[in-house]
Amino acid sequence: MGSPPPNFESGASTNFATPAQWGAVYQIDFFDQEIVSMKLSEFDFALPPHLIAKYPSPVRSESRLMVLRGGEGSLKHEKFSGLLQYIEEGDLLVFNNSKVIPARLFGEKSSGGHIEVLVERLLGERHCLAHVRASKPLKPGQQIILEKALCFEVVGRNNIFYELRLLHEEPLLPLLEQYGRIPLPPYLNREEEETDKERYQTVYAHPPGSVAAPTAGLHFDIPLLEALKAKGVSFAFLTLHVGAGTFQPVRAEEITQHEMHPEWLTVPEAVINAVEDTRRRGKKVIAVGTTSVRSLETAASSGILKPFSGDSRLFIYPGYSFKVVDAILTNFHLPKSSLMMLISAFAGLEEIRKAYEEAIASQYRFFSYGDAMLIL
Repeated sequence: MGSPPPNFESGASTNFATPAQWGAVYQIDFFDQEIVSMKLSEFDFALPPHLIAKYPSPVRSESRLMVLRGGEGSLKHEKFSGLLQYIEEGDLLVFNNSKVIPARLFGEKSSGGHIEVLVERLLGERHCLAHVRASKPLKPGQQIILEKALCFEVVGRNNIFYELRLLHEEPLLPLLEQYGRIPLPPYLNREEEETDKERYQTVYAHPPGSVAAPTAGLHFDIPLLEALKAKGVSFAFLTLHVGAGTFQPVRAEEITQHEMHPEWLTVPEAVINAVEDTRRRGKKVIAVGTTSVRSLETAASSGILKPFSGDSRLFIYPGYSFKVVDAILTNFHLPKSSLMMLISAFAGLEEIRKAYEEAIASQYRFFSYGDAMLIL
């Protein structure tokens, strides 16, 4: 999976944020969003545990697809390959091409004691921010040994993360590829297996940096991409490196009090040009995944769509006015999550509630390895 498939644009190259840039995040201004009073409980639902997909569909494009027309509330049930009939010649699919890195490492402190590290962000060739699970907090200058091969020094704390420095001449990224483990979502409640190295990755993944897959893209395989291209559908690729915070539920009962975790993204000029060209021709801009939605809407936050590179804390919830996206292709999300709030802002909260009730009744598979929804 180190290279993108032939004939498909790979997008941006690897980028690293510096420690200084980590603190300088973009925050959307509330002038861009109507402030509404909404309670967290409005985004809750009961999901039978057996509907959490622990493994992907045997064939990527043969997972199920629910088609929801927001505003109307009409629902249709398809296979994912049926997406072809809902996307027209000249429409634009915008993909997040970030590649998942083997970010989970296990080891011990120099003083003994087990430790688990989840790399959240690469800050350079030998520096990273990481979640650390240990019996006691780590101290600056302390050394840890991971996978019996990699030695790190603790530089210090950065909010909930530790900054770690690799004490080897070789860069961190290839060492993660050699020693790290795929950071499967916690709700899968299983260890990674050999097939996860391929299946928890989109077929067009290229610049490494995510610790969670942009899961809407997992349904695309090469034959479906080729069929879409043959139909005259355009593709554009941006990059948002997904952090582990994507699995964290919103905890503030008043959702406007929630603070999003920052994620690094880049929307290159080629994507801006593709969106503007699509709009001129009266065609649809279809975001593949909530990460693509947040990236495009961040790039348009000033009121003018323009290239963007940096961190974003953009929080989209009901009341938000979308500036770029005409349709969203997404998976079925966790209760009380910011992703539930984003799709509710797009389609309407009542429509999403009804769609999720139907998905549960129809035994759709949920979360990262689950089925998909197209919201028009």
